[in-house]
Amino acid sequence: MNDPKSSPPQQALARQRAQLIMQVRSGLLSAQEAARQLGISRKTYYKWERRALAAMVEALGNREAGRPPLVIDAEKQALERQTRELQAKLEGLEQTEQIRQRLEQLDKKKA
Repeated sequence: MNDPKSSPPQQALARQRAQLIMQVRSGLLSAQEAARQLGISRKTYYKWERRALAAMVEALGNREAGRPPLVIDAEKQALERQTRELQAKLEGLEQTEQIRQRLEQLDKKKA
């Protein structure tokens, strides 16, 4: 949780940038003035604006209802696959043993 992007000063800076972008988008401020207030070039301002608007579109897109699926790490997936394979082998061996025992019973009856 020590992510520098989520620290209070970083959040305040992000809010300031978002506020200036919204002021430019609503015609209350020019892009040149917003860039000056942010201490960046107008070209960089427009780059940030495009990035911010793209993130907003992504955040507001339709999503499936409910909780997002759990992310399962690769090691856990490999262990689960190995467990399924071993269970299948065990079932095969158990069936083979049952067949062997039945054949032995048949052999004893014939003898």
